[in-house]
Amino acid sequence: MLDVKQFLLDLPNRVNPEDIQGEQATFHFDIADAGQFTVRIENDQVSVSEGLTGEATSSVKTSAEAFSKILAGDLNPMMAMMTGKLSVRNPGGILKYAKMFGLM
Repeated sequence: MLDVKQFLLDLPNRVNPEDIQGEQATFHFDIADAGQFTVRIENDQVSVSEGLTGEATSSVKTSAEAFSKILAGDLNPMMAMMTGKLSVRNPGGILKYAKMFGLM
């Protein structure tokens, strides 16, 4: 199983700064069995911190198992939402960044 915490903490290394130029957003990830994380996009950089801070543009709540399956491509994010395995507040807010983050 993919290490969900490590995946989130590694996001700043995976996102091309040119892809987020001028963007500003805050995402909360509440992952059961892995923890809570805040991902911020500002000043052409991505930062990740443990805990939920600030006002989130969009938030994601799921289990470490389901998130790991989504990341591995074994679980469709839309299917996960329809079956209650994944809860996303303001899906449109994160959809723009999902590919950059490697979430789909």
